[in-house]
Amino acid sequence: MSRAATDLPEDPAELRRFAEALAAEVHAKTLPIEKGRPGPALLAHVIVSKYCDHLPLHRQSGIYAREGVTIDRSVMAGWVGHMAALLEPLAQRIARHVRAGSAVHADDTTVPVLDPGRGRTKTGRLWTAVRDERPYGSTAPPAAFYLYSADRTSEHAHALLKGCRGHLHADGYTGFGGLYEADPKTGAPAPLKEVACWAHARRKIYDVHIETKSPAAAEALEMIVRLFAVEAGVKGRPPAERVAARQERSAPVLAELRAFLDATLAKISGKSDFAKAIRYATSRWTALTRYVDDGRLEMTNNAAERAIRPLTLGRKNYLFAGSDEGGRRAAIMYTLIETARFNDIDPEAWLADVIARIADHPINQIDDLLPWKWKPHAEAATASQAA
Repeated sequence: MSRAATDLPEDPAELRRFAEALAAEVHAKTLPIEKGRPGPALLAHVIVSKYCDHLPLHRQSGIYAREGVTIDRSVMAGWVGHMAALLEPLAQRIARHVRAGSAVHADDTTVPVLDPGRGRTKTGRLWTAVRDERPYGSTAPPAAFYLYSADRTSEHAHALLKGCRGHLHADGYTGFGGLYEADPKTGAPAPLKEVACWAHARRKIYDVHIETKSPAAAEALEMIVRLFAVEAGVKGRPPAERVAARQERSAPVLAELRAFLDATLAKISGKSDFAKAIRYATSRWTALTRYVDDGRLEMTNNAAERAIRPLTLGRKNYLFAGSDEGGRRAAIMYTLIETARFNDIDPEAWLADVIARIADHPINQIDDLLPWKWKPHAEAATASQAA
């Protein structure tokens, strides 16, 4: 229902009926928080301030207080909880998109969680799975999905990657191991092939070089630098071009490096840190070199490490999650915010619009609200009218 201001009825009775109809139309729209005062813009601002700008709720409360607005931290915590429940279907849809990728990056980090029964904090985990195919020129939208768990058992790693098929970029965490193995009962093939991370392998050798100034460690690092140089030159190129360049330029360096590491290991103490660093690489050699023959794969797991970085920044500011449920809410919010950022979408503008619409939005059309498909409500309405 809409009419221009100049078309308003002049008859008082008709004007009153128009006003009543307009009020009914306004109140028919579902509020993001039932009987609540906060509007979508305020809710989005609180969420983005906490999970994107790393401002704990008690600091936000203090900021509002300086402006003469009293909003208790516990009130905002309630808002965040309501919004997590409202937005969870959208986060789950992002998770489905991530898991559908032919190659996924995964990582995890610790998060202190308040444990009132024992009067101290316990250590929970936040996991991430990332789909980012831009390095080989794919137009598939990049996205990150997060999952919270109270511990680091392998069942959570498997839950994170449930339904994934193809390749997994990851560190050497043993919890991922079962995903690389065929099902012993059914004989079904392994769901994923391991792609190990050269950034991890390099870091261990680099630490030895910094500590000991070993010429052999420096020589190994120089060869690894040459491998990274090849990758810089093929970033964004189609898979076939990446494979051709890697086989021509990277494969000989890898052969040289492997021979050098084996020869060096035979000369040094097997208990030294350098020997441990070498064995870290050689024991994963197949996984470390798998990228050479597949242009869709990366040399590192840096995509997941970049997705973990905001969590570590937030952890420094708000110190701990209030509960396991708080960790779960954080995973939902990080999924939404980081995916919006991956797609160069302003997370606050997007969330404000989504919060205003999602309660009345058909669940079977949830894809319309994904960051890479999103159009502001006014823009979408204008496009519909034009059509």
